[in-house]
Amino acid sequence: MINSIYLDNLIKTALLEDINYLDAATDYLIDNNQVNTARFLAKDNGVLCGIDAALRVFEILQPQGMEATVYKRDGDELQQGDIIAEITGKTQILLKGERTALNLLQHMSGVATATNKAVKIIKGTGASIADTRKTLPGLRPLQKYAVTVGGGRNHRFNLSDAAMLKDNHIDAGGGIANAVAKLKAKLGHMTKVELEVRNLDELGQALEAGVDVIMLDNMSCEMMRDAVAITNGKALLEASGNVTEETLRAIAETGVDIISMGALTHSVKAFDISLKIVN
Repeated sequence: MINSIYLDNLIKTALLEDINYLDAATDYLIDNNQVNTARFLAKDNGVLCGIDAALRVFEILQPQGMEATVYKRDGDELQQGDIIAEITGKTQILLKGERTALNLLQHMSGVATATNKAVKIIKGTGASIADTRKTLPGLRPLQKYAVTVGGGRNHRFNLSDAAMLKDNHIDAGGGIANAVAKLKAKLGHMTKVELEVRNLDELGQALEAGVDVIMLDNMSCEMMRDAVAITNGKALLEASGNVTEETLRAIAETGVDIISMGALTHSVKAFDISLKIVN
């Protein structure tokens, strides 16, 4: 779910950035009373995400009199040439909102499409695909929503959701045993602890410390298989670091529970969608 207050604030910020005080082309060219219909068209194959967010752009610009017919919903698989939705309203509004609406729709659909591809690659294994906190500032809720639309799962949303100890935490906290013990003495009973490990020795220390989730950082598939055998269900295992489409299946087949991928949000390719006036 996307919080409506967050979404409206984000859209208004984007519109103010784009329109500023004037649309130099539209305001001087198009009569205020002119009305047109425009279509969102898929120009590639993939998974749709963000159509409601895109339509909300036009609703904010024209609170009354805007009409939309939606043919494809979030999560639907698109084929090149599919009509996603049609929207009828003042032509000035269609032109002023076009870029902001497409920026949201293309990016969110790109995240959902990339996630869905990863999910399909590991299908049949016991692993799941998860995102990370490597998100674009201000867009995290939209990006993480898009991951779920693509069939993935969300890692923590922010630093408050769980206690995750990475190498710098361990080095600054006096080693694994000391850091975990100190942390558990202060954490509430509802907060899970995840620990990043770089080798099997650190894995053993993590298990002895009793953490809930162990991140296997940049390990080879052979080492991850050993980690799965050693852990034997005592903690969830998360594989992370330099995960690509080429290595995904092999990583999943090691027996890890989760594969986290920062690329789903920090460097995903936008999905090609256009908005065309049709009458």
